Amino acid sequence: MEITTYEKQFDDILDGVNNSYPYDNEDYVNYVKMNKARIRRWNKTGKLLPKIEATINKIDQPLKWVLITEPWCGDAAHSHAFIGKLAALNPNITLTIQNRDAEGSEIDNYLTNGGKSIPKLIVRDDNGKDIFDWGPRPAEPQAIVMRHKEDNITSAEDKKKELQVWYNKDKGVSIQEELNELFTKNL
Repeated sequence: MEITTYEKQFDDILDGVNNSYPYDNEDYVNYVKMNKARIRRWNKTGKLLPKIEATINKIDQPLKWVLITEPWCGDAAHSHAFIGKLAALNPNITLTIQNRDAEGSEIDNYLTNGGKSIPKLIVRDDNGKDIFDWGPRPAEPQAIVMRHKEDNITSAEDKKKELQVWYNKDKGVSIQEELNELFTKNL
């Protein structure tokens, strides 16, 4: 689906048009509400780094980007806007979005430590051959998540807050630097 179709899902969930699982749970509806605000904020205030703009603008071959995500995913909300902004820079890039939990999702081919962690960005050539994939989050918050898996003391809310603070301080810089490195190395 296109990015606008994906973003419309947020409104459908918040307006009660889509109240199927997991959106029959108020917690998930609240995640969607927060994530819509995060995406809106990053779309408005997120700045692209000049070095990745230059890298993306140099792409002279058709590329297919597939972003696997879900509206309830907080990590995805922080990455979504930057991936969308980057894809919009170059007409050689086609971005499509897959819901992780939808039929036909390719997530089972891109597991992280055996799990369906999202977001996942897969970059393919025009023939559909994978060039690289990235995700589910930049290295530093990934380390935080891994540390939390071993930590039975910190509450779930405190864990989420730590990640949110990290994303707010980082302002999308890490995802851009990691993607710039992958594009520079692989194209």
